[in-house]
Amino acid sequence: MSAEETKKSIRDRIRFSAFTTAEIVMMAMLAAANGVLTMYISPVNQLLNGLGGPIATSTITGLYMLYGMLACYLIRKPGTAVITFGIGAVVQSFMGSAYGIPSAFAAAACYMVVAEAVFAVFRYRKWGMAQMMLAGGALVPIWFFFAVRMFGYVKWGGDILALALVVRIVSGIVLSGILSKLVGDALVKSGLLRRFAAAKSTLEG
Repeated sequence: MSAEETKKSIRDRIRFSAFTTAEIVMMAMLAAANGVLTMYISPVNQLLNGLGGPIATSTITGLYMLYGMLACYLIRKPGTAVITFGIGAVVQSFMGSAYGIPSAFAAAACYMVVAEAVFAVFRYRKWGMAQMMLAGGALVPIWFFFAVRMFGYVKWGGDILALALVVRIVSGIVLSGILSKLVGDALVKSGLLRRFAAAKSTLEG
């Protein structure tokens, strides 16, 4: 077996093996951190809404998806988005979501389905900036479609809705896609995550 084939075999074993205890703990920790973050984002949302309405509040949409994207980037296994976003919805339910428990689970369902689909297209092998930006932006539209109906956003009018969607997609690209990769790379460089696929991929590459 050539050196390249050996590397590929190692990557495949990492990618499709069962979740380790460390990975499960990481997903739970990120979900818990998101629950806390969401509590602090709510007042910021209210402030932004007062300053610039739905367009201003749309600028920070990507932060709500950051934890799941970061988990996907670090762990790089099928099912990571499902588990992380699922735990996140449960945590928000216990902590009290400002937007209601049904919306927390609905958003999580939209995020996990899209994230898994995007990374599956690349067979969980490509984790560059382009792939993370694509995933970050792609997480937005489906949930926005449901949120428009759940929260009565239809009253904004077509022009505002279209602009809000564009702003939210950009926010997803920047605050979810780009930021999750930057934070993930920083954590890998710190040497604290040597057991995770992101760190192993860097060592092998």
